[in-house]
Amino acid sequence: MNVELVLFFVFAVATLLSAGLVIFAKNPINSAMSLVASFFFLAGIYVLLWAHTIAALQVLVYAGAIMVLFLFVIMLLNLGETELGAPRLTLSRIAGGLAALGLFAGLALAIAHAPQVAGVMDAGSAASFGTLRALGVDLYTRWLFPFEAVSLLLLVSMVGAVVVSKSRI
Repeated sequence: MNVELVLFFVFAVATLLSAGLVIFAKNPINSAMSLVASFFFLAGIYVLLWAHTIAALQVLVYAGAIMVLFLFVIMLLNLGETELGAPRLTLSRIAGGLAALGLFAGLALAIAHAPQVAGVMDAGSAASFGTLRALGVDLYTRWLFPFEAVSLLLLVSMVGAVVVSKSRI
């Protein structure tokens, strides 16, 4: 077992633990901070996969920008113990828990039955993997339509958020 494999397992377990804290934390600020930790551990996994650009974008965009915005919104809501209420076991929570268990079981079965693939990347691809140039070429040639569809979806969601938040425009 080499150092990269040990670091991968450390980051993977830490990511799962912090993701679990996102779900089970009672205070929304603790949940948001656990999500930030999860983003950092995921960035560590990206670094181990030689995707340094994606790791940097993960930290800058998700942990830096989006989560700071989430924290501001949560703090502006100023939720107290009375607004949060006591945890209750409802039918939707039970269904969600069963769905999560089913998802994990299906994922475990898929991983157990996945074929083993040895290193298929050639030397030229390995040198440019994870760089901004390779990411840009892939994004604007191979994945142009999904990229534009997501950008249009984000634009519509921003306009919808403005319309919902403003009573009179």
